[in-house]
Formats: sequence, C-alpha cells, structure tokens
Amino acid sequence: MATGLAWVTLLLLLLCAMATGDEGDQETSVSASFVFGDSLVDAGNNNYFNTLSKADMAPNGIDFAASGGEPTGRYTNGRTIADIIGELLGQKGYSPPFLAPNTTGSVILNGVNYASGGGGILNGTGRIFVNRLGLDIQLDYFNTTRQQLDELLGKSQAKEFMMKKSIFSVTIGSNDFLNNYLLPVLSARERARLNPDDFINELITKFRSQLIRLYTLDARKIVVANVGPIGCIPYQKTLNGVKENECVGLPNELAVQYNGQLRDLLAELNDNLPGGQFVLANVYDLVLEVLTNPGKYGFKTSSYPCCGDGGQYQGYIPCGPTSSMCDDRSAYVFWDPYHPSEAANLLFAKYIVDGGTKYVSPMNLRQLVQL
Repeated sequence: MATGLAWVTLLLLLLCAMATGDEGDQETSVSASFVFGDSLVDAGNNNYFNTLSKADMAPNGIDFAASGGEPTGRYTNGRTIADIIGELLGQKGYSPPFLAPNTTGSVILNGVNYASGGGGILNGTGRIFVNRLGLDIQLDYFNTTRQQLDELLGKSQAKEFMMKKSIFSVTIGSNDFLNNYLLPVLSARERARLNPDDFINELITKFRSQLIRLYTLDARKIVVANVGPIGCIPYQKTLNGVKENECVGLPNELAVQYNGQLRDLLAELNDNLPGGQFVLANVYDLVLEVLTNPGKYGFKTSSYPCCGDGGQYQGYIPCGPTSSMCDDRSAYVFWDPYHPSEAANLLFAKYIVDGGTKYVSPMNLRQLVQL
C-alpha cells in the first residue's frame, strides 16, 4: 500500500512539474506577432494588387519549407527575419499577410503581417513601383484588425491580448532613401526641395506620429529596426561601381544620421508613453559587421547576390526565373541585389532575439516578451 501511495505521490509531482514547465513556456513565448515594414519582411501582401514590386515568381521561396519551395511573395529564398523571430519566440505559425483572403476570424489571433515591398515611412516613397503599402496604410489595416479582435475576444480581453501577449515589429525606412531621396534622376526634385538634414527630420517627424498611433491602438511591446548599411547592398555597389571591399558612402552616411535620430526618438517615446516598451534593433551595426567579415560568420561573399544579374556585382536585375543562381545559397549574405538570404536572416534574428545591448536595446526580444 505504501508503495502505491509513493507512486501516486511521484506521479503528482511529475504532473506539477510538467504544469510548471508549460506555464514557464507560455511566459517566455509570444502569442501573436504583428509585422509592419517593407520587402525585408513582406510575407506576400504585394501578391494581391498590381505593383512592379513582386516576389511571387521562382526561384524566390525555393527554401521556404512551409510552401514546399514554392514562392509566397517573400523577397528571399526562405524565411524572412520576421518569420524567424516569431519562431524563436515560440509563435505557433507565421503571421499571414493581411490581404490574403483567408486572413480572417481566429487566424488573426496568431498575428498579421502588413508589410509591403516598396513601402516606406513617407507616402510618396516607392512611387516608382506604382502601387505599394506605405506605413500609414499599414496602420489603417491594423486598425481594421484591432476592431476584429474586439469582436473576437471582447474589448477588455482584446486590449490585454494586445498589451501583454503580442509583439509588434516595424522594419521600414530603407526605401525612403533608396527609392525616394537617392533614386537616380527621379529624386532630383525631392533633393532640391530638402537638404539631407531636412529630409531626415521630415522622416523622423512622420515616424513619430506613426509610432504614437500604433501605441494608441494598444501596442506596447514594439521593436523598431534601424536602417541597415544600404550603401553596401549589391544594387548600390553595382550602380556606383565601387571596389569589392567598399561600400557607397552617401547612403550609409544618411542611414547613420537617421539612425542616430531614431535612437533618440525611441528613447523619447519610452519616457513619454506610459507602459510602452520601444526596443531598437541595431541592424546597421549587426549587418555591417557581417558584411565586413563574412568568412567569420560562414559566408563566402557579401558583395554578390546568390540570385541576380547585370553589372559588376549582378546588382541591376532582381531575382526571377531567368536569373543566374548560386549553387550554395547558405554561403551568400544576399539572396538578391537588395535582400538577405535566409541564412543571413537566421543569423540576424538570433542576435536580435537573444543578443546584447550593442545590437538590441534597452533589452533583447526574449526579455521584451517576458515583461
């Protein structure tokens, strides 16, 4: 009889331990991920309207396991950095594109992706692509989702879901430089109207209002990526004819200047918006470190894309069915002339989720989720 009681006691202890473990997993995982941004994190929104910026053709997505290697509209060979961050934080599935017909009902409880290739902070950014979703429109769409959550969960529970169980990421700004202020020929009027200081001030002012709007819609755990070293992408290197170990100066200088003001902006918002946690992902320094020493991180090259054509660094023509493609996709930092490979995205995501304050501050995303 005593032996039987001992086994019952042991079983109860094991069940308690398992329950505690499950609870701990829930505390360190994210229920929903809401993604805003440009082609670096677009999960397929651009598939659903007419635009010159699309990634819905092979070989894009060739390594995306969830689609069996079929293109989904992601501008890379596999997962975006947003996909991987969601996985690392325990999200049950990828956040579906807002414009997909089946992104309705309980599906949105996993999060939604609003990002759009060609989109920017400013509404005029990306006009070269004819159509794209700028951040203002993305926030309009999120407002629709927010109302749907009230209907699904009830207002009080929906608010708690937003504030406690959701994470919000904003990866935007590169197009405001590459496809607006620095756009060859077409940017002449903009550059005549505004000097670099004024243009960056305009960006920051606009972005401040957009992030405050996100906060007023009950977003509290918000990670914002700064602009990467855009002067080092194959497109810019090809366009400007720099040496293989060089980057184009002006785009990087503008990015550094903008990033400094972005850091100040997020600190200001943290001080002035009660309960808000704005985290800066220092993509610029992280990516530049990898580009400067690719071999250290297991890459063969950081100058040439795996998939692309045209010019010195195969940087003029985006990846498509007729493009040249490398044999070992994991050996390239860049998938195409503009976007990282899945291997690079995986590396960057790990630093942002679990890295130190050099790359993500004032805390990493693992710590953010636990709040």
